[in-house]
Amino acid sequence: MHKTSETLYSEAAATLAALKDKTLTPKDRMAIPAQEMPTQDPHVRCHNMTEVALGYSAEQARVESMRCLQCKTAPCISGCPVGIRIPDFLKAAAEGRFDEAVGIICENSLLPAVCGRVCPQETQCQAPCTLGKALKNPELSVSIGRVERYVADLQRESGKQEMPAIKPATGKRVAVIGSGPASVTVAADVRREGHEVVIFEAFHKPGGVLVYGIPEFRLPKAIVQKEIDTLTAMGVKLETNFVVGRTRKIKDLMEQDGFDAVFVGTGAGLPKFMNIPGENLVGVFSANEYLTRSNLMKAYDSARAHTPMYQAKRVAVLGGGNVAMDAARTALRLGAEEVHLIYRRTEKEMPARIEEVAHAKEEGVQFHLLQNAVRILGDENDCVKQIECLRYELGEPDASGRRSPVEIKGSEFLMDIDSVIVAIGNGSNPLISQTTSGLTVNKWGNIIVDETGLSSLPGIYAGGDIVLGAATVILAMGEGRRAAASINSYLAK
Repeated sequence: MHKTSETLYSEAAATLAALKDKTLTPKDRMAIPAQEMPTQDPHVRCHNMTEVALGYSAEQARVESMRCLQCKTAPCISGCPVGIRIPDFLKAAAEGRFDEAVGIICENSLLPAVCGRVCPQETQCQAPCTLGKALKNPELSVSIGRVERYVADLQRESGKQEMPAIKPATGKRVAVIGSGPASVTVAADVRREGHEVVIFEAFHKPGGVLVYGIPEFRLPKAIVQKEIDTLTAMGVKLETNFVVGRTRKIKDLMEQDGFDAVFVGTGAGLPKFMNIPGENLVGVFSANEYLTRSNLMKAYDSARAHTPMYQAKRVAVLGGGNVAMDAARTALRLGAEEVHLIYRRTEKEMPARIEEVAHAKEEGVQFHLLQNAVRILGDENDCVKQIECLRYELGEPDASGRRSPVEIKGSEFLMDIDSVIVAIGNGSNPLISQTTSGLTVNKWGNIIVDETGLSSLPGIYAGGDIVLGAATVILAMGEGRRAAASINSYLAK
């Protein structure tokens, strides 16, 4: 049953009143109910692009923070890629000191409102949570990300965000390629030291994957723009429609344009395909293109957008990660009558967040597990009309630790489909490596760096998905923070 926000907020207020002025023992904290995130009704939200999660109330944020056991070992900190002092910020939030709470987060994270929404806390900081282990249920760990989101939103909406202090100008110049999470982190940390920073972005809007990859209903773009505005207010310059490797090469930036260091944060934006018959038919898209059209070009707003979206009634999405969930849920919002998500393992092996899978199911996405497409069939106009699938069973674990799917011979069947979205991952765009001689990459095209983020070329650093492969926002930020410290040290010498 879907509880309304009013009900959840009222329940939290009653719980907080009962706990008021009470000295809480660990046993008391373990008995506090986990606070559910209020959301739009599934039957309403699947027809709009407004954010699904409505956010905690102040009472919910305090009650959820009170569940933290404040254990001395604080394993949650080791689970955080940027090492936020999680028990300290939760203690401040529990006591209603929300400004102090977000201040503690911002010691290590520049994007708390973003990370609070899209980072997979359940596999990072919340995974080792002592409370979850004590209750023998990882889903009952303290909801760290939801409290982070609340205090970050409160600060932004109240206009209390402080501009970082900028040291005197050094005369040094740093080029940052790309404007995603890793690049934003580098730009801010390097600019604070007084160096001139210019961000070069290939698209017409900054924000990287936060803008083109993640739908509005998960991450409102106004939040990303606010962070970009902070950078420009700090004096960071932004060049859009600038493709490094085409408009200018890295060598030109350093030898002709006077940049003393370069950070490459171009992400993993090269879509992978299945390499099956029929992928060239009209109506087949990579999730990357599909989501970019909808998110960056706002093609979902058909009355005003200049970028059209392919109209389909029966959509198949191939994959089981967060991008697959985003694509499937977007297809519903764009008018699909049926959306079929096809994944060759079971739900247990899905890399997507539990919350995203649950939201997709609530909204009506139909899951077809232990199945995979092997052929896409077209009509006389070369438009998608069907897909042929195989059924699978699970065999032994593969290199990733997940059990390998084994096809069941003779289990082929057809599904009537008029559009297919392939969401099986992204690789690294080879443009930078192809146009930068001496830059070492691995077999997947990821730039190889040392423990400081330095590449095989002096003065050229890299981080985020171009190094890690497709990863998380907070991991990219951790890479950026490490590289920025190295760049600042390099320029100081």
